[in-house]
Amino acid sequence: MKVLGRNKLVTFYKKHTHAKKALEAWFSEAESATWQTPHDVKERYPSADPISDNRVIFNIKGNHYRLVVKIRYQNSIALIEWVGTHADYSKKRF
Repeated sequence: MKVLGRNKLVTFYKKHTHAKKALEAWFSEAESATWQTPHDVKERYPSADPISDNRVIFNIKGNHYRLVVKIRYQNSIALIEWVGTHADYSKKRF
C-alpha cells in the first residue's frame, strides 16, 4: 500500500512518545500490505473495525491509541485521517 499522511503520525508521537514504536510498526506493515478488502485487514488486525466510506479504525498499543485510515483498495492507497488517544476518539464522530 502507498500510505499517505505519515506526518500526522509523527506530529502525534512527538507529543505521545509511548506511541512512536507502535505507530511506526503499523506504518511499516501497512506499506508492505496488499489489502484488497476489509477482510484482508481483519485477518492481520482482528481488532480493527471497518466503518463507513472504506475507513478502518485501528487499535494501537493495546487500545491506548486509535488510528483512522481511509483505504482505497482498488488503488492500494491508505490515507491516515486521524490519530489520537482512546479518550479523544470517544469524543469524535466518524
